[in-house]
Amino acid sequence: MTSEGQRDQAITSVPVEVAGAFAAFPTDVRQRLEEIRRLIFTVAAETPGVGPLTETLKWGEPAYLTQESKSGTTIRLGWIPSSDRTTCAVLFNCQTTLVETFREQFPERFGFQKNRAILLDPAEALPVDELSVCLEMALTYHQRRKTTQSRRSSLAG
Repeated sequence: MTSEGQRDQAITSVPVEVAGAFAAFPTDVRQRLEEIRRLIFTVAAETPGVGPLTETLKWGEPAYLTQESKSGTTIRLGWIPSSDRTTCAVLFNCQTTLVETFREQFPERFGFQKNRAILLDPAEALPVDELSVCLEMALTYHQRRKTTQSRRSSLAG
């Protein structure tokens, strides 16, 4: 099956437990997070070395893992309710430098929560191009680190 075929199949077939998590989100949040979910699968299919994603729940939230290729770090989708508005969150492992890098590259484009999340208003247009860059970086995080470490080793030796 082509990577496009894998992406299309993955987008249409949501695991039952993940579908339940999406159903629990408020409507505007669910619609935005479903849009981001589709973007995650699209970016994964278009990025060499990522391969198929595993879609599961982590901490009760939809999570996307590069379990087969181990090229990247987990991406989770969630929301942050507050008194004045609801915010969608694209969460990353806080032990990585990803959110710090996103903050440097896109300081005016996203809101951020510490070193763990990109925050998005579900009422605003989704910044697809910028978010795609962030997702690709997460999906290739370990792959890029290995490449960097290999270069350092070869320069040192």
